[in-house]
Amino acid sequence: MAMSQLRHTLDCEGPPAACPPTGRAAAHACYVQCLATHDILQEICRKEKLTCQSIGITAKLQSKYEVEYLCDQMVIEGLDYYFVKWKGWPKSTNTWEPRSNLKCPLMLKRFHDDLNMYISKIKGGCPFITKKNVRTIKPSVVEFLVKKAKQRIALTRWKEELNRKKKQSGKIYVENTVDLEGPPLDFHYINEYKASPGICLNAEVLCGCDCSDCLLDKCCPAAAGVVFAYNEHKRLIIEPGFPIFECNSCCKCGLDCPNRVIQKGPPYSLCIFRTSNGRGWGVKTLQKIQRHSFVMEYVGEVITSEEAERRGWQYDCKGMTYLFDLDYVSDEFTVDAGRYGNISHFLNHSCDPNLQVFNFFIENLDFRLPRIALFSIRTIRAGEELTFDYQMKGSGELSSDLIGISPARRRVRTSCKCGSVHCRGYLN
Repeated sequence: MAMSQLRHTLDCEGPPAACPPTGRAAAHACYVQCLATHDILQEICRKEKLTCQSIGITAKLQSKYEVEYLCDQMVIEGLDYYFVKWKGWPKSTNTWEPRSNLKCPLMLKRFHDDLNMYISKIKGGCPFITKKNVRTIKPSVVEFLVKKAKQRIALTRWKEELNRKKKQSGKIYVENTVDLEGPPLDFHYINEYKASPGICLNAEVLCGCDCSDCLLDKCCPAAAGVVFAYNEHKRLIIEPGFPIFECNSCCKCGLDCPNRVIQKGPPYSLCIFRTSNGRGWGVKTLQKIQRHSFVMEYVGEVITSEEAERRGWQYDCKGMTYLFDLDYVSDEFTVDAGRYGNISHFLNHSCDPNLQVFNFFIENLDFRLPRIALFSIRTIRAGEELTFDYQMKGSGELSSDLIGISPARRRVRTSCKCGSVHCRGYLN
């Protein structure tokens, strides 16, 4: 690969896009996904003496060695040696190094934590083979350690990608202490609805309020004929089934308006984590969340109900669902968060949830296309998993059977693993 080709490969990343036919802008408007692995690109960068921050090749790394992860361990006459994968170098350059040469306490700790995980949770027994004065790790254990190290790197890159793309002020963390599952292969993080072909989401609001005090005058909600959704602390005060109308870009009030809550985005730091009971990924909060607070928006690809029915059969076969019917006034559209979505994609169901769903409107007042907000039903402790009821029955003070929005109907009954005392046994 020539140097010019390499530079083009490294610069062009992300989904394909339309390319202008001519002109200087064409070089910057065309994006293709690179099929080469990070290891291959790193090796080419070193050969061509190039740097690329996105794959970890910096000017500093061109002149020094840095441990990427530890692959193996052996003990010779009581001395520890580790097989080192060097950052930015292909695995063919891995070397055995005595512990005294390694200035990476975090890497050493992770290596031995992974080794202990294998012993205690995966296989059990002694992971070493002892011959005379040499003690080595079994090949099956080495394979696990390398997979775990690569998984950790992949999850770290994914976490960085999520934080680059998200608009919320809180950070997103990723954690998997359960298995070797890495980032989802076909999931694209978005911050707002993505329209499928033939659906228009660009209906602009034509008017706004000119209130001196939106909380007192009830402004946009009053104009829509509904109740003002928040109190003076910007906490939700309406019951499920009632929509939320927030002030929009035509309103004369500022960002501190008490009727601008959802549009500011969630302030909480959240963690996508691997569940230990077969529910896949989940989401937990790393901060305390007060009762009736906005937590996140449910976003995805907006599709027709007919398309949702077709995709629903596919999801049923996999025992999952990401479909949410937008049936506030009609049943024309559905949100599918399967391939395109935000952190709400990873929320699990519970028959006793701590989140409740509400319809809301800001810029687009097309009642067929409400947006979906999730608010806390009760105070949620730091470290607690965030869940909502796929049947939208909720619990606590905000509980109601008269919900104006519900997930798309499923055709196959799926067992529930929420573990709640009030578990109904099935998700649907």
